[in-house]
Amino acid sequence: MSSAMGVEVIATRILELRGKRVMLDRDLAKLYSVEAKRLNEQVKRNIKRFPSDFMFQLSWEEVESLRSQIATLNELRYTFSKRGKHIKYLPYAFTEQGVAMLSSVLNSERAIQVNILIMRAFTKLREILLTHKELAAKIEMLENKYTEHDQTIKEIFRAIKQLLDPPAVKEKRIIGFGK
Repeated sequence: MSSAMGVEVIATRILELRGKRVMLDRDLAKLYSVEAKRLNEQVKRNIKRFPSDFMFQLSWEEVESLRSQIATLNELRYTFSKRGKHIKYLPYAFTEQGVAMLSSVLNSERAIQVNILIMRAFTKLREILLTHKELAAKIEMLENKYTEHDQTIKEIFRAIKQLLDPPAVKEKRIIGFGK
């Protein structure tokens, strides 16, 4: 997989949960070519490296929310119960710092290369969001500018209409005595 294509594919796996950009353990495991169970075992062996701002476990409500956003559980690639309706284990979500910490826990050549691509994907996503914020600010500035211009133009038209309308003729008052 080429670097640019890899970054694009990885960027699609970055989700927004609890106000943070994260990647799920299942997606990371697939990228690292390991089982999610093995990845989580390594994390648990080194749990001190993963404080709550690096990694957190999803709640059932968050899993349900993800399931409704992504058509089927199959697409999330979770381990299912025998009935096939529910996942067995709540997945873990890793923030950008958590993914970086994974590189110290998973020390294979593939893990190193994948981590580089993931860091690039997070950076690219941040750049895109920054560009969108800058663009939104410029659009708002233009809207405000033209709103001011609209008011000025309306005032000009009002003044022109007043000039074009003939002044109201006042009734001439007759001076003197009437019959």
